Amino acid sequence: MKKFGISRQAFVAAVFGAAAMGTLVLSPKIFSPEAGAQPIAVEAPRGAPLSFADLIERVEPAVVSVNVVSEREVGKLADMEQFFEQFRGMPGFDEFLQNRKKQEEDNPEPETQEARSLGSGFLISKDGYVVTNNHVVENATEIKVTLKDGRELEAELVGTDSQTDLAVLRIKEKGAYPYVRFGNSHDLRKGDWVVALGNPFGLGGTATAGILSADGRDIGAGPYTDFLQIDASINRGNSGGPTFDLNGNVVGVNTAIFSPTGGSVGIGFAIPAELANEVTQALIKDGRVSRGWLGVAIQDLTPDMAEAQGLKDEEGSIIADVTNGSPAEKGGLQRGDVILSVNGQKVTDATTTTRLVGKLIANTSNKFEVLRGGKRQTVSVTVGERPDDLSASFRPSPDAKTPKVEEKGAVLEDFGVTFKPLDDETRTKLGLKSGEPGLMIVDVARKGVFEDAGLQAGMVILEANSQPAVSVDAFQKAVADAKKSGRSKVLVAVRIGQITNYRTLDLSTKG
Repeated sequence: MKKFGISRQAFVAAVFGAAAMGTLVLSPKIFSPEAGAQPIAVEAPRGAPLSFADLIERVEPAVVSVNVVSEREVGKLADMEQFFEQFRGMPGFDEFLQNRKKQEEDNPEPETQEARSLGSGFLISKDGYVVTNNHVVENATEIKVTLKDGRELEAELVGTDSQTDLAVLRIKEKGAYPYVRFGNSHDLRKGDWVVALGNPFGLGGTATAGILSADGRDIGAGPYTDFLQIDASINRGNSGGPTFDLNGNVVGVNTAIFSPTGGSVGIGFAIPAELANEVTQALIKDGRVSRGWLGVAIQDLTPDMAEAQGLKDEEGSIIADVTNGSPAEKGGLQRGDVILSVNGQKVTDATTTTRLVGKLIANTSNKFEVLRGGKRQTVSVTVGERPDDLSASFRPSPDAKTPKVEEKGAVLEDFGVTFKPLDDETRTKLGLKSGEPGLMIVDVARKGVFEDAGLQAGMVILEANSQPAVSVDAFQKAVADAKKSGRSKVLVAVRIGQITNYRTLDLSTKG
């Protein structure tokens, strides 16, 4: 340090003194080992409080512990066979098993046992409405909330939404309760401070602090939620508790963690406030959430799919299948349509499509901008109400299995595939309409175009580049048209069992 004309002690004191005043800027003259280099200069952050105590003191009275008593069905023998395997051959086990079977035969009604669980929640109104997670109160027979002042009060279930894992309770005892408001998670930036409060491991009133680690996380917990990732410690019992910004607004509802140990490793997830607010208001009003429903199967539009259709942008979602009698079919949407926007809101992928449709009000007309045959058009569709059980809207026939392939058909050596036309019996097994065109794959050659695309015998090609596969000649013409247009990809609709999805054939891989 002598070359700067000051002692090491004086330099260190100057640097830390400046940092304490929030004015430290790293100088390129001091920190650059190479002449002319310009390192990033950053002022010490001014948003970091010396303490979160004032914030926590204000919001803590609105945070509650949720104590739940529920009934759970005791596992039947048929459900426990794998568990019992380890005891087979042990003395007395066979006798135990026979007695257990006799008990089940004598008492066909399922046995239940009482279970207790703990979670967190927070008050959002002075008249006692409480937000928590659906999984905290699932199958509850008794719910109590514990306030900061130690009172344990009975609560009733107002409504739940399993799709977003949210639930609303209401404290039965009338009174004016302290409450907090939802903020807007979009106002947060990665790195902003957040504070979580809750009841981890039954330790009510626990506060932890951290930062917003990321947003827009998809953790496979349903199609409607892009989670906030936070590193404020949350553990078992924190579920349903709030995450606050530094202004005391709820920016998220804690709901899940990633952990190899079962405890916090700094990766927690919260439901964004704007979604939580929307869902809880619907639950308070109607006791349930009504979502729009089209009745389509959709996929992300991949770069290969976009290239096959001559599109420069792969943003959008492609309709892989349309359910018979669904709102989509009645409104005129078709397999192969690429959804670009819903009521003017741009679609980026299948997930955004699902969420935009889910926000629509049932039985209202809505405009879907689609790309069909390379041309944009707008289709008006009156959406229905999403069934609680989507599988109920699609019932495969009992014998809906991939048909056996026996006879040989037309061989296309260039593609390494053998086709045969569909017959009515096969159409019925695949859940297709009478007379619907298609080519069944009889055989797939090794290292051919079809094998590279993951296609196998028993699958059916329904269309190629939006052209129905009415014959082998029609398929070959669709391929020839793609080549004439300078495209190396062909988009094919493939029926696998009773499900349709899209694949791309890469023509550049064959000579």
